[in-house]
Amino acid sequence: MYEEEIRKNLAAGKIIIGTDETLKNIRKGLIAKVYVASNCSEDVFKDLKKYSKISGFEILETKLPNDELGAICKKPFNIAMLGLLK
Repeated sequence: MYEEEIRKNLAAGKIIIGTDETLKNIRKGLIAKVYVASNCSEDVFKDLKKYSKISGFEILETKLPNDELGAICKKPFNIAMLGLLK
């Protein structure tokens, strides 16, 4: 669903990989969209919704589990969320 958009932005260098890095950049106000894996933990997702109300970025829930999201990004580990820089 969002795979092509993720790949295009990865090639352009606009994607932040990982929960910690994405949340750090959200707090700085640098994120426009967040792609979330289908099996992202509830605690992290609640935090993300809270930050979204404050910062106004878009949350896009993918149908991909975190291991497939890692494979799309060509990483040997699972990825729960990706942030798209403004």
